Amino acid sequence: MARHEVREVEHRQTRDSLRDSPALPEIEDLVIIYNRVPKTASTSFTNIAYDLCGKNRFHVLHINTTKNNPVMSLQDQMRFVRNVTSWREMKPGFYHGHVAYLDFTKFGIKGKPVYINIVRDPIERLVSYYYFLRFGDDYRPGLRRRKQGDKKTFDECVSSGGSDCTPEKLWLQIPFFCGHYSECWNVGSKWALEQAKYNLVNEYLLVGVTEELEDFIMMLEAALPRFFRGATELYRTGKKSHLRKTSEKKPPTKESISKLQQSNIWKMENEFYEFALEQFQFVRAHSVREKDGELYLLAQNFFYEKIYPKVN
Repeated sequence: MARHEVREVEHRQTRDSLRDSPALPEIEDLVIIYNRVPKTASTSFTNIAYDLCGKNRFHVLHINTTKNNPVMSLQDQMRFVRNVTSWREMKPGFYHGHVAYLDFTKFGIKGKPVYINIVRDPIERLVSYYYFLRFGDDYRPGLRRRKQGDKKTFDECVSSGGSDCTPEKLWLQIPFFCGHYSECWNVGSKWALEQAKYNLVNEYLLVGVTEELEDFIMMLEAALPRFFRGATELYRTGKKSHLRKTSEKKPPTKESISKLQQSNIWKMENEFYEFALEQFQFVRAHSVREKDGELYLLAQNFFYEKIYPKVN
């Protein structure tokens, strides 16, 4: 996919052209932002969007930040907000990238995007990332990774106090949901944890969990069929949805897990994960039922009555 410089978009979208253009229909003026957390099945999920975008007629754009830095400069925040909201040619649009949550209301924007995300058990996520840096995955097996050649197992790293498996490395899902405030990135911040929880329930349409990805996809298809019509069947039968798996991954021992779980950082990241899981299961319980081992969505369960004044 060709890259587009932000300036190019800004030059094309002049104020006059926006003022003279008719408003897009509401269903076409929709933007989804998936600020994906690394190693949470994000590539598997994003592949579904790429497979569906042609058939369902929406655009998919990867937000590629320099050195995968999840925090944007203030000027880049302004540019990004302006682009996302005014780039008519890219609507409906599905934006994805490893970026921290960004509050669009701070920039005087009326039409906010729809945020979605996926979280994972924090230790499982760290273990997956640890081996990914050393052995890569089956998505791009020939690509040389940053720690390639390091044969040390995760357990050996923990027992020797290595820098790639310290509790501080667990601190990622909280700041991704907390956002662009300095306190979000202070490891172990209670304020960051509470802000991440607040954003999850108030700013995200749906946050799934890696372990129950199919349910997450099914619920998105029901809530946002303009984008995700056919996603559940594609996930169940398609090849790309299951493409990315970290290579050479060895499950950690109970001793390694116990050592990480003694830290306050793990306790906070796990509290956030459990909070997200509980919220997801609550939403699912009111959306999905299981019958004979099969999941199905509940039909519409509200209607209107006593409508006045009556129409002849």
